[in-house]
Amino acid sequence: MNKILFGSDGRLRNGWWILAFIALLLASRLVYTPVSHALQQLGVSKDGLEPLRLGFLLLVTWICVRLRREPLSSIGFALDRRWARELGVGTFFGLATALLAVVMIWGVGGVRLELDPARSLATLAHGAYVFAFVALFEETLFRGFVFQRLVAGAGPWFASIAMGLLFATGHWDNPGMQGATLAWATIELFLGAVLLGLAYLRTRSLAMPIGIHLGWNWTLGQLFGFDVSGFGQAGWFHPLLQDRPEWVTGGPFGPEASIFAVVVDVLLIVVLWKWKGASAQPDARGAPMPATDVARN
Repeated sequence: MNKILFGSDGRLRNGWWILAFIALLLASRLVYTPVSHALQQLGVSKDGLEPLRLGFLLLVTWICVRLRREPLSSIGFALDRRWARELGVGTFFGLATALLAVVMIWGVGGVRLELDPARSLATLAHGAYVFAFVALFEETLFRGFVFQRLVAGAGPWFASIAMGLLFATGHWDNPGMQGATLAWATIELFLGAVLLGLAYLRTRSLAMPIGIHLGWNWTLGQLFGFDVSGFGQAGWFHPLLQDRPEWVTGGPFGPEASIFAVVVDVLLIVVLWKWKGASAQPDARGAPMPATDVARN
């Protein structure tokens, strides 16, 4: 029985930690749901609830890491100068790759961009707020405690594939997910999750994945006005999709369902794969880990 519960190091096995996290996350919904409904009745908008949603996820994560006698920073929230630098680099990568995907779609005549008459700096700022919390929530959920326990227990390849599939299928209920869009968007979302996981593995921090996620969503949605994962956005530009197949333009789902987004994902995965990462990366317990160990972990 002890071998089922505990590893050779005497610590609870990673699979049990994952089950504990899932159980606590489900239990937290019993509190989050009535609290969020009460706040909405008081006039708080759904966007205003984003910090609450993140807060509950961080609470569950904190409970799990404290039970392991580790600090919250051990999952990738060491909020120091390096963290801020990697957040900035990730945001640049996200912005640049989204821009590249849009340029490719435009280059083959898939879209015409017009300035939106209702554009405003307030819209850009609001989009940055919303997508910042989306990135913080999804990266904490998909590249945080569970992903890291999978990496420690089953290796980075298994963890990346498993969480990539979970991330992609988790979007199947989004608007516009049907036909060819379902296929191309699933491929792109899977590859996107793999590259975000690789960004974590190369830095052992959530800063770069959060930055990439934020930069990508904000550029597509608030800058160019495309739908993001099927949800409409008000942007600085208004994209007019031309008479091209949806696998070229992305259709109503947005550029994430375009073959060009898949190409961009592959390019960034290659860049991250060839990059050796930071010189000293903390392992699951917060101790430094040489970059050369990442691919073998």
